Amino acid sequence: MASEKPVKDLSEQEAKAELARLAQILSQANDAYHRDDAPVMSDSEFDGLKARNSELETLFPQLVRDDSPSAQVGAAPTDGFGKVTHKVRMLSLSNGFEDEDISDFVGQVRRYIGLADDAELDFTAEPKIDGLSLSLRYENGKLVQAATRGDGAVGENVTDNARCIEDIPGEVAGAPDVLEVRGEVYMSRSDFLALNERQAAVGGKLFANPRNAAAGSLRQLDAAITKARPLRFFAYAWGDLSEPLAETQALAIERFRKFGFSVNPLMKLCKSTEDMLAHYRSIEAQRSTLDYDIDGVVYKVNDLALQTRLGFRSTTPRWAIAHKFPAELAWTWLEGIDIQVGRTGALSPVARLAPVTVGGVVVSNATLHNEDYIAGRDASGHEIRGGRDIRVGDWVQVYRAGDVIPKIADVDLSKRLPDAVPFVFPTVCPACESDAIREEGDAVRRCTGGMACPAQAVEKLKHFVGRAAFDIDGLGAKQVEQFYADGWVKGPADIFTLKEKFGSGLQQLKNREGWGEKSASKLFDAIDARRAVPLNRLIFALGLRHVGEAASNLLARHYGSWTAFFDAMNQAKTFDGPAWEELNAIDGVGQVMARSLVTSISQDAETASILSLLKHLDVQDVAAPSTEGSLVAGKTVVFTGTLEKMTRAEAKARAEALGAKVSGSVSAKTDIVVAGPGAGSKEKKARDLGLTVLDEDGWLSLIEQS
Repeated sequence: MASEKPVKDLSEQEAKAELARLAQILSQANDAYHRDDAPVMSDSEFDGLKARNSELETLFPQLVRDDSPSAQVGAAPTDGFGKVTHKVRMLSLSNGFEDEDISDFVGQVRRYIGLADDAELDFTAEPKIDGLSLSLRYENGKLVQAATRGDGAVGENVTDNARCIEDIPGEVAGAPDVLEVRGEVYMSRSDFLALNERQAAVGGKLFANPRNAAAGSLRQLDAAITKARPLRFFAYAWGDLSEPLAETQALAIERFRKFGFSVNPLMKLCKSTEDMLAHYRSIEAQRSTLDYDIDGVVYKVNDLALQTRLGFRSTTPRWAIAHKFPAELAWTWLEGIDIQVGRTGALSPVARLAPVTVGGVVVSNATLHNEDYIAGRDASGHEIRGGRDIRVGDWVQVYRAGDVIPKIADVDLSKRLPDAVPFVFPTVCPACESDAIREEGDAVRRCTGGMACPAQAVEKLKHFVGRAAFDIDGLGAKQVEQFYADGWVKGPADIFTLKEKFGSGLQQLKNREGWGEKSASKLFDAIDARRAVPLNRLIFALGLRHVGEAASNLLARHYGSWTAFFDAMNQAKTFDGPAWEELNAIDGVGQVMARSLVTSISQDAETASILSLLKHLDVQDVAAPSTEGSLVAGKTVVFTGTLEKMTRAEAKARAEALGAKVSGSVSAKTDIVVAGPGAGSKEKKARDLGLTVLDEDGWLSLIEQS
């Protein structure tokens, strides 16, 4: 990351382009790691990119994308297993890389809860296991369900496989009636090496590293295969509980040990930031001697009451952080550069490498980001890597930080071949030969072919049937590619006419290779089952640029129905007026996303496609959250000025939990303005409009009655 232009030196336009680039790269990497067990870059590479994204979002909060990597947790579950909806979401952790990051984390915790610098605050510190997250549900002491993390909300049911792991007890004594134990499934290094030796002896698949071996072994459809694999489990957290486990993190983990679970012996209680960093260095020094892979140290606030007060961001807890180990580097030959076309038309260059082992993992692909990166400059034309460009045939440095697509960090000009020529980035799409243009301020070149471009059309269709969208069982990436190539499905609406279009659709499909009568019938039934779709899933399925899953949920909750949403977008297409102002006032919607959303939906081709699709759907309204007894449910609230008894973040979280909508601007549609000292123009506007204006005590009194 050091070769890139520092975030603090970026202009707003450059930051916007960089956030778009990072969103695409990190989304692809996330799916490859969590869903496919086939990492395309290292953990440290991934962490470095994510840290850069977070730094950008901190400095440019107005540019935060709705498909921000900060809002992603894991990946959607794959086909083959039953789905489990987690009663308590399984979230990821925010990351720190330098000592200063940990000091900042401790300072943020103290400020959030209003704790003085000299007040006692304990943390636990334990190794971060490089494995697969698993949640175990016990009822009345018996194991009744085991589920992978999946996308954090929905995971895969792997109960039969989990029962095969010796470290996981089938029954626990003295536990709460409902107990969800969470931890990491892993494979020891010695067992991993022995497994690969056995696989090689019988001509079987060799695993790249212990993490992949553990993930592949746990997610076997045949539990007998899992039983034959040497899997282990460390317990370190919990989900749904019928009663509290303890008053502190450390005591809760001790209860796990007494229940019969393996807990990490290197966990330590730390009294200060200095203690935390000292234990980090101690664990780092032992890293190579441990018989299991770790990629950092996790710190957690020890007091569980404080954890509750600190609460959560959208995808991470405020009371914990992972202190990651440094990245790893290797050198290899760059054999070629491929251009891939995504669903938004983005042309993404990928390096094909002579396979090289980086930190114990063999990698053969790396991201090259965009044409500027290859040329040795940033989006503004400033030099990176000292201006050294990257050419096919170069001796390149591969940067890896974990398990996802590594990146080309540098190039050794002393080994450059005499006949090496600069790489010429294509100005036409390699998939459809349409012009590939680069808009001003955008770091990415995009194909202009739209749905006429087969690469874009196929990627859009894959997105449409994906887990967070329509989630049609039996219609995955391979089937989409097959049906598109055959001319059966060219757009989303075609999916719902697939059976009727071919008359006896069953006969048409069952005679194809890989299909039978049963599988064809199941597919048509699955399609029919998705004709009723929640509004948030439909919005996300449309694949609109800058509109990710979190934004789709936000928009669906705000507008409630498809009619209200669609009408509002059409009314906002002039980029002014009440509908446009309302859209921009939604907390979490920025102008970039709002403009992209309105522009996309108002295009004739997009409108026609949507209307054609709607003929086959029953779009379900999004019900308001259950907020019985709340006096602020459904009301729009604006916080302005300084809050003295709670932080702004706490106030917003509490209001939303009670069913209120938190807006960033005051309008005639605002119901309540909470004004603290220094409120200024927002308070004045609220009083001019005759709105309800409360001070902080008045607000607290109101919500305490809810």
